Amino acid sequence: MTRWDDVRDELREHPRTWLVTGAAGFIGSNLVEELLLLGQRVRGLDDFSTGKRENLAALERRVGAEAFSHFTFHEGSILDAAACREAVDGAPLVLHQAALGSVPRSIADPAASFAANVTGFVTLLEAARCAGVERFVYASSSSVYGDHPGLPKREAEIGEPLSPYAATKRIDEVWAKQVASTYGIATTGLRYFNVVGPRQDPEGPYAAVIPRWIAAFQRGESPTIFGDGETSRDFCPVANVVQMNVLAALGPLPECISDRVDPASGRSFNVALGTRTSLNELFFLLRDGLAARGIPCGDFEPEYADFRPGDVRHSLADLSDARAILGYEPEVDFAAGIEITLDAFLEPLAEGAPPN
Repeated sequence: MTRWDDVRDELREHPRTWLVTGAAGFIGSNLVEELLLLGQRVRGLDDFSTGKRENLAALERRVGAEAFSHFTFHEGSILDAAACREAVDGAPLVLHQAALGSVPRSIADPAASFAANVTGFVTLLEAARCAGVERFVYASSSSVYGDHPGLPKREAEIGEPLSPYAATKRIDEVWAKQVASTYGIATTGLRYFNVVGPRQDPEGPYAAVIPRWIAAFQRGESPTIFGDGETSRDFCPVANVVQMNVLAALGPLPECISDRVDPASGRSFNVALGTRTSLNELFFLLRDGLAARGIPCGDFEPEYADFRPGDVRHSLADLSDARAILGYEPEVDFAAGIEITLDAFLEPLAEGAPPN
């Protein structure tokens, strides 16, 4: 039995109330789904700037009417202090996912990234502090490692940010640590590496690599790889990200607490698999997986373009702290995560709908 098994049993027996921001987005909607399936009471906050209403409809279909009746949705922005206060009131556990992601997006419009990722973050955290929440868990990013060359990435060893997006996430970590030490609210950041899974948006210029490439293959196009294809990433199935959010919200392992000091508060943890996959390897894995599912792309070859500014060359997480302090053990490996992702993206086609 893992800690995650124990936590799920505990939550089924003793439901809690949670706030998930960005609830209509990729990671947020997966969090809401798991919590509802565990019998929890969940509030969601989203302004649909990047989230999708159809994700909420998909949630209702997946969890069923009874479980979905325990979900209360608030349409609003994390930049709106009143909306934040309303959403967080009575929700002692906050999972903050709302943000403007993407390094290229932040380079194209740094002010928008700062507003959503810093001003919105501070606005929501202040509402949570004033409401007396038990724990505030928030999405950080592996991009905070910046130009630090070491592999694997260890939480205490970071470099200079390489993009406005990375800078916003670093600011969030500094602010959350200060709020934790000054006011006593427990804050925990999660440094997501490259998250993959169902409901990840394939559209637009800032879509993540896996959904963007799947969509290209479905259109009969060969995806473009920026650089030589040997850039590598620690791809993490979203089920593991869900696990880490819940574990972090319930605090560290009891044996890690000494003299009432919470070793998970005011700090950040890596969320990944601890494995590396190159973009070239990813290309052929997706191509072959889709071809086996009937998409006519089996003879496609990669097309290459220049490296993009702000991109980190290699990424690989050290999970020692996440394991030792939070009891994290990834349940879904990369191969299984890709299979789940491909099936989810092709499901609408089987139903006669356009690709998601």
